[in-house]
Amino acid sequence: MRPRVLVLRAAGTNCDVETAYAFDSVGATSTTLHINRLRERPALLREVQILAIPGGFSYGDDIASGRVLANELVSRLRDELFGFVERGGFVIGICNGFQVLIKSGLLPRLDGATAQQATLTDNTSGCYSDRWVRVVGDPARCRWIPDDLEIELPVAHGEGRFVASAQCLAHLAAEHQVALRYSSGTNPNGSADDIAGICDPTGRVFGLMPHPERFLRFENHPRWTREARRAEGDGVRIFRAAVAQFAPARRGGAAAARAIKPKSPSRAASLRQALSTTARSSSRSSEIRP
Repeated sequence: MRPRVLVLRAAGTNCDVETAYAFDSVGATSTTLHINRLRERPALLREVQILAIPGGFSYGDDIASGRVLANELVSRLRDELFGFVERGGFVIGICNGFQVLIKSGLLPRLDGATAQQATLTDNTSGCYSDRWVRVVGDPARCRWIPDDLEIELPVAHGEGRFVASAQCLAHLAAEHQVALRYSSGTNPNGSADDIAGICDPTGRVFGLMPHPERFLRFENHPRWTREARRAEGDGVRIFRAAVAQFAPARRGGAAAARAIKPKSPSRAASLRQALSTTARSSSRSSEIRP
């Protein structure tokens, strides 16, 4: 049974297609859904195992990055969102999605708190940062991190600096909730303790500023013509780690070893049909637009 993923989008989201493709490529079935449709039918969260909030500039980053979408989730969908996590659901927020998770209180949930406990704010450079960085993972708690990985991923943000109190930072470190750190010398935004991503106490809710969905194939890397060829991009490992929690391995572990390949027509068809029993309304497909 392929785990089902809901990729949530709003006005200004621009990484939803890549995020859905990433999940489909490692054995899940994804559906993109506009926030307005989820507000109409919050119970749709009960039909999926993974919720993804992708990158972009939701609502034009009005007020602050991710703030408007975070307020919308908290004011309209709070009970369903926290209930989804309590039932064992997995959540990932990438870049703008990470900002949403922080500002909605879904991260970091220290001592079970649901109020905002940290923030992501302007880069210390005062500039938008669009480059590749090296990050190191801590798998002790986060279930999206498969091992002590050290990988390269692209970043693209102007408000990616993680800021929190000294007490919060110490708690995150002690509980292994700092799931991803920038390697020495590659911190692009001045984040405290080189934090690139954190998880909640369950390890199932994960937010990160780098974009794993932008490095699924080796050809995505700017040095792909100058380095030894690899079967897939580094970002695949993060999506595969989560999907593997739900999808049993195939014969000989073939699913875990499969490299990313272009989506076939049959896979595209399955994506259009995902969640059709719950998200279908009149003639709309599963990728519902506002």
